[in-house]
Amino acid sequence: MENTNKISRKDQILHALARMLEAAPGERITTAALAKEVGVSEAALYRHFPSKARMFEGLIKFIEDTLFQRISRILKEEASAEVRCHKILTLLLTFSDKNPGMTRLLTGDALAGETERLRERIAQFFSRLEAQLKQVLREAQIKPAVSAAALANLLLACCEGRLVQFVRSEFNDSPLEHWDLQWEFLSSQLLTPFTATATASSA
Repeated sequence: MENTNKISRKDQILHALARMLEAAPGERITTAALAKEVGVSEAALYRHFPSKARMFEGLIKFIEDTLFQRISRILKEEASAEVRCHKILTLLLTFSDKNPGMTRLLTGDALAGETERLRERIAQFFSRLEAQLKQVLREAQIKPAVSAAALANLLLACCEGRLVQFVRSEFNDSPLEHWDLQWEFLSSQLLTPFTATATASSA
């Protein structure tokens, strides 16, 4: 009871929304159903959030804060571009695996019929993530076989595809399935030229 009491009503609403996104893949969430899940009236929902869009924005902000805080730690703890990229992408896939409902937001599956502002917010999230990968590759100060921008885009696209497959399978196919093997291949084919060029440059 103590833990329950410490959770604000706002957080209860967001937790309930995340649960519903996971429990009903493919379905559109209504405020009436959400109010029933929380155990309050629709009017009570709107006392905490002026619209359903703001509720979705609350979950998106949680995703952003959680992932980018951890990415900051990765950048502080790791120096290798290959390790940084691996950990950042694995973080995204692990978060998705543990939060299926929020993955529906990341893929846009839960945003059909919702305000365009929410889709733009998700697009901004992925643009920011791609920019971070690009910066990691550029800071390596070596020339890969392809540009840092093209490589960052390709690496992120691979992970986004895993998220889409996860949602399409109704959360049966984990985004982490085969990831270690896939990363080994991606790293050897795409990031090994980084190492080779760096070694040659330092020789």
